[in-house]
Amino acid sequence: MRRLARSALLISFAGLAAACGDKDPKDTGPQYTVEAHSVVVFAPNSPQAAQLSTAPIEPRRDMTLRFNGRLVWNEDRTVRVFAPFAGRVTSIAARLGDRVKPGQTLAVLAAPELGQAQSEARKAEQDYALAQKSLARIEELFSAGVAPQKDLQAAQADVASKKADRERTREKLKLYGKPDTVDQTLALKSPIAGVVVERNINPGQEIRSDNQGDKAIFVISDPKQLWFVLDVAEKDIGRVMPGTEVAITTTALGDDAVKGSIGNVADVVDPQTRSVKVRGTVQGSDERLKAEMYVVAVLRVPAPGGFLVPARAVYLRGEQHYVFVDQGNGRYARRAVQPGPLTDGYQVVLQGLAATDKVVVDGSLLLERLLASKD
Repeated sequence: MRRLARSALLISFAGLAAACGDKDPKDTGPQYTVEAHSVVVFAPNSPQAAQLSTAPIEPRRDMTLRFNGRLVWNEDRTVRVFAPFAGRVTSIAARLGDRVKPGQTLAVLAAPELGQAQSEARKAEQDYALAQKSLARIEELFSAGVAPQKDLQAAQADVASKKADRERTREKLKLYGKPDTVDQTLALKSPIAGVVVERNINPGQEIRSDNQGDKAIFVISDPKQLWFVLDVAEKDIGRVMPGTEVAITTTALGDDAVKGSIGNVADVVDPQTRSVKVRGTVQGSDERLKAEMYVVAVLRVPAPGGFLVPARAVYLRGEQHYVFVDQGNGRYARRAVQPGPLTDGYQVVLQGLAATDKVVVDGSLLLERLLASKD
């Protein structure tokens, strides 16, 4: 009998233990509550709260602006060579891509107009010499009392006039390097050291000085000194000013970038694109850079405000963006925010957060579902 009673007691304890083990966790009380339809409060040690991860927000220290543009020749280091006289091309000494020195001959023209100017200079030289001789003879006659004073004054005036003509014609020829000869040959020379980046003549071509327009015969430039021209939108023009440094990137540089400095901001807005032309100088030299390449200028400027939030923390509900803010002690509040641009995996939030806030990075959908279950 004692053995049967002991067995019955053990069976009773086992049943009680099994009943306790099968008890539903919900019977221990609610795991969370919802306050004001926007705050989820978890009970201490809630397994659901353990699924959430949070991160502090960061102040937005600066922002990155990108402007499209292209490289052009540096006009301060570029010359365009035109023919001052009409003529025929007799020889060409420089080819496209040649490096030239100051004063180096680029091409030679047979120019009758130059020959006429040379002839005028020679005649002015002879007229001056003759006027001097005439003045000397009249001075002798005047000293002897034979010539009147008016003849002396006329001779002196003639010498002065002939001297002025001689100086004028000589200085004119010095511009073309032909002060002493009459050969009608005009040498087009490079005024600076650089590279022939454009050539618009051929052997035997007839050149007219009155119909060249804006198209130069030669363009000489220094390819190591380039300008960049950018198209800057109206809304960003206030952030760009002379002296601002930018980073210039292009496909030719790969992952590299070169520095540039803005030198000029146009005073007019293009009515078609609503953008402003901004010009600057590429600092240093890189042979990979060529004129007319497309570039992107990267400019970092102080941010107007806002915070950087991990992009996963921001979600869209209807037409409004939200985040959940960790208020401590298991409290998570939904807060409407105004988003800005995305940058490097972070969402800029312009309004709706404070500097000390921590946001939920993983688990926002769970919290949103718990709020919805109480609606």
